[in-house]
Amino acid sequence: MIDVELAKKHGETQLLERITTIRKPFSYEETAYHLPISFALTGIAVHDREAAAEVFAKTGNNPIVASECLLAESTAVSGKEPDPYTGFISDTVIRKLGYSLVDGSILGLALVVGTPESAGSAAAICRELQEKYMLTFLAGPVVPGLSGAGVKLGLEYRLIPLGSAPFHGIHFVDIIARVAMMFGGVTPGDTHRLLAYAAERAKAIVIVFPGLTDEEIALVDGMRVLGFPILSLGEYVGGTWISAKPEDVVRLGMEQKGIRVNVTAIPIPMGCSPAFEGKSIRKEEMYVEFGGGRSPAFELLRMRSPGEITDGQVTVIGPEIDAMKEGSANPLGIIVEVAGKTMKKDYEPVLERRIHNFVNYGEGSWHVAQRDLIWVRLSKEAVAKGVKIEHIGKLLASKFRMDFPNLLDAVSVTLITDGSKVPGARKAAEQVYAERDARIKGMHDTDVDLYYSCTLCQTFAPNHVCIITPERLALCGAISWLDGKIAYEMSPSGANQPVEKGAVINAQTGEYEGINRFVKKASHGEIERCSLYSVMEVPMTCCGCFEAIALMLPEVNGIMVVNREFKGITPSGMTFSTLAGTIGGGAQTPGFAGISKNFILSDKFLKGDGGIERLVWMPSQIKEELKSRLEAKLAERGLAGFFEKIGDETTAATIEDLMVFLERVGHPALAMKPLV
Repeated sequence: MIDVELAKKHGETQLLERITTIRKPFSYEETAYHLPISFALTGIAVHDREAAAEVFAKTGNNPIVASECLLAESTAVSGKEPDPYTGFISDTVIRKLGYSLVDGSILGLALVVGTPESAGSAAAICRELQEKYMLTFLAGPVVPGLSGAGVKLGLEYRLIPLGSAPFHGIHFVDIIARVAMMFGGVTPGDTHRLLAYAAERAKAIVIVFPGLTDEEIALVDGMRVLGFPILSLGEYVGGTWISAKPEDVVRLGMEQKGIRVNVTAIPIPMGCSPAFEGKSIRKEEMYVEFGGGRSPAFELLRMRSPGEITDGQVTVIGPEIDAMKEGSANPLGIIVEVAGKTMKKDYEPVLERRIHNFVNYGEGSWHVAQRDLIWVRLSKEAVAKGVKIEHIGKLLASKFRMDFPNLLDAVSVTLITDGSKVPGARKAAEQVYAERDARIKGMHDTDVDLYYSCTLCQTFAPNHVCIITPERLALCGAISWLDGKIAYEMSPSGANQPVEKGAVINAQTGEYEGINRFVKKASHGEIERCSLYSVMEVPMTCCGCFEAIALMLPEVNGIMVVNREFKGITPSGMTFSTLAGTIGGGAQTPGFAGISKNFILSDKFLKGDGGIERLVWMPSQIKEELKSRLEAKLAERGLAGFFEKIGDETTAATIEDLMVFLERVGHPALAMKPLV
C-alpha cells in the first residue's frame, strides 16, 4: 500500500528540483490563456524558466503549477503525442463544448488516471460515466487498456485521451481554469475567485487507478484545493482520498459533487447516451443509410388527442434491416405521434428537432439535418449486435417520454421503409412544414411585445443574460424566439423567461426600458443597460458559447465578423481565441459583441451602427456558408454586389491589406459616419 501523504511530500520535493531544470521556451497553440493554470492563478503569462520559477514561488510551490510548466516544456521539446492522444485541447474546442456544459447533456467532468487491474473494469466505469452524462478525460495506461477492450475514444464519444502518462492529467485542470476565465468571468490572477468557481461550479471528480509515481500523486492530490474529490481504486491509503470499489466509484464521486441523474436503460441492443451524440459513422463503417440525397427520407412529429395513440407502440412499414443490402441507401419516413394534456400544436417543431439528438444518442446510429433533408446511418457494428429499424423507434419513444414526462402522456413511432409509401408520406409532411413556416415567416421584432431571455449559461457565466427576439437568435445559435416562448410554456420557472420590452429608449440601437430592468435584475445588478442591435453602444453581454464575434475596426470605420472555426490571425491582429478571451464570461465590452452566425442575415444586424454596410471582413468559410442566403438578403435591400465588397483572409489578411481592398472596391463603410 502507498501512503498518500508520504508519497505527496516526496513528489513535491522532486517537482521542486525538476522545475529548475527547465531550459527551452514553451507555449501552447490555439489559446489566449498562455499556460492556463498559471495564468488563472497569477495573471502571469508563463513561457520560460524565469516566469515558471516566479509563478511557482508565488503559488507556494504548487505541484499543479510545476506539473503544468514541466509538461509544457516537455511538449515543446518532443512535440505532441500521436493519436489517439489529444494533448492540450484548444480554446475553440472548449467553446464548442460550452453549450453542452449548460444544456444538461453534460452534468459533470471526470478525470480517470492510472493503471487499471483489468480493462473490463475500466471499460465498465467509463461506460457508466458516459451513461450518466459525464464528460470524461483519460491519462496514462488506462488509455491503451480501453482501446484494447474495444472502447471507442475521442471527443465525439466524450471519452478524451489526454496523454500516455497520468502526468497529462494536468490538461484536465487547465480546461477547468479556462472554463472559469471563458465563461465564469474569472479575472486572471484572482486566485480566490478561481478556487471558489472551480469548487462550486465545476462539477469535477478524479478517479485514480494504481500505478502513480510520487510526482503524479502530488499532482492529483493538488487538485483537492479546486474542490475535486479524489476517489481511489486500491493501493492508496491516508490523506483525504476516498477509497471506493469499481462498481461504486462513479456513484460516490457524483454524490460528492451533488450531481444527480436518473438513467433508465432502453431495451435495445446498443448503448444510448448523449456521450455518443458527437460521433460520426463513416461510409466504410455503415451498414445501411437513409436519405442524404441518395434516397427519399423525412421526419415529422405530430400532436394527437389523448386516446388516439398507444404509448410505446412502434410500427415498421416496409422491409426491416435484415432485408436491406449492406452499403445500400434506402427510403425512410420517421413519424412520431405524441399526446398529452398540456401538449400544444406550437410545440411540434421544437420537439421534432429533438429527433436529431435522440437518434444520435444511439451508439450505432447517426443523424444529420431535419425535416425532409435528413440523413441517417446505422453502423455495421450495431447491426451485428442485432440493432434493427424497430429499435430506432423504441429509442425515440423512450427518450421523448423520459425527457418530457410532464408534457407527454403517450408517444408512438411509425417508421416507413416501403419505397412506394415514403414519397406520399413525405409530401403530406411537406404540407405541414409549409403551414408551420407560414405562421412565423416574416415575423419582426416590432410584431411582439415580449422577448425571451436565456440564462442557461449562468451555470458557468453567472452574470450573462441573452435576450432573444424574433430577429435575433441566442448567441450560441441554438435557441430562437419561438424556442424561448415554448420553453417558457413548458417550464415556467426555467432559464427562458418572458421579457417585456417596455418603452423605447432608442429604436435604432434596440434599447428598451423593460429590457434594461430585466437585464439588471438577471445579471445581479452588474449590467445596467443593454442594446440589441449595436456593437458600439452597451452591447449584449457574452457568455463564451457564441458562434462568432463582431468587432469594430476603427482604422477602416467598419465592423468585422470572425467565427470560432477560423484559426488564423484576423485584420485586428488577433485570433478568435484571443478576442474571445477578452469578452467572455458575462462581460459587456463596447466595440465587441458575441453573435450567432444567422444574426448576420437579420435586418437588425448592426442596425444601431449603420447596418450591414458596416460589415467589412469575414473569413471565407463563413462567407461561403452564408453566401446564397446573404446575397438574397442583400438583393432585397438594394445592395446587390455588396457581398463581393466584404473582405476575407484571401483578399485582405492584415488591416493594411484591408484598407487597400476596401478603397479599391469602394466599400460604403469608408464614407459613413465615424464609429469613434
